[in-house]
Amino acid sequence: MVDSIYRTRSLGVAAQGLPDQYADGKAAKIWELYIGCKNQRTSQYKEWLCGLLKEKGCSNILDVACGTGVDSILLLEEGFNMISCDASDKMLKYALKERWARRKEAVFDKWVIEEANWLTLSDDLQDVAQPGSFDAVMCLGNSFAHLPDFAGDQSNHKLAISNFASMVRPGGILVIDHRNYDAILDTGHAPAKNVYYNSDYITDIKTSNLYVNGLPYMVTLDYTMDISSIYKKDTDASHHSFRLSYYPHRLKAFSTLLKDIFGSEANHHIYGDFKEYSCEDTPGFFIHVIQKPM
Repeated sequence: MVDSIYRTRSLGVAAQGLPDQYADGKAAKIWELYIGCKNQRTSQYKEWLCGLLKEKGCSNILDVACGTGVDSILLLEEGFNMISCDASDKMLKYALKERWARRKEAVFDKWVIEEANWLTLSDDLQDVAQPGSFDAVMCLGNSFAHLPDFAGDQSNHKLAISNFASMVRPGGILVIDHRNYDAILDTGHAPAKNVYYNSDYITDIKTSNLYVNGLPYMVTLDYTMDISSIYKKDTDASHHSFRLSYYPHRLKAFSTLLKDIFGSEANHHIYGDFKEYSCEDTPGFFIHVIQKPM
């Protein structure tokens, strides 16, 4: 019973491998089905993301949470130069397959994909990228919340964001997001659909909030998907479930964390579901854009 609540990953993922919660391949296998309609997803934020990057004069982009490559591919198709990395080889193999399939297109032929850990980012990318060489670093899709805080002092969070900042040129930007954990902690549940993930195959998301010494420590989501319409002849594959856990970043605390790393004078904007954020809004996601001082 205890394990059903506090086990932080799908069965089959070793505890040592917790930073890669996709190690069992379950989520990676059906990730695009979980994401939902690509056209709908793209229409909701492609204009915002591409518009932001062009407005800021960004052309060389580092995607530090590329997963299966969905967002990197979107930007490649818009003419941006991409280096993409992820800690999960199970997710990266789908990005590598796409690059191979489209290798005759010049931008895909030049697309660099690497396995990298946020805590050792510059070392992991030293053969393909130098610190301070990117116009923008992006970490989207609630990816950063996968990094746990085992020490209880957010030291790994600070190190990871410091590493992101080190890859950004002066005047460049970090684009990073997280779910609205304030709302999840207050209401006790996460919405089944949001601006990133709008799949019609999601049938249920069970939310477990773990507190330690009265403070929110972890949010665990159990996803259930009905994909019987795709695997009509395979009843065993008709329902798919996986578990992912997240550190619940509250908006105010995360904003402070970014300012501590980039400096109090850094230009910092907050968006709610890709719109200017107002404190009266309750978005599903917060997106932070913070500029590295010159």
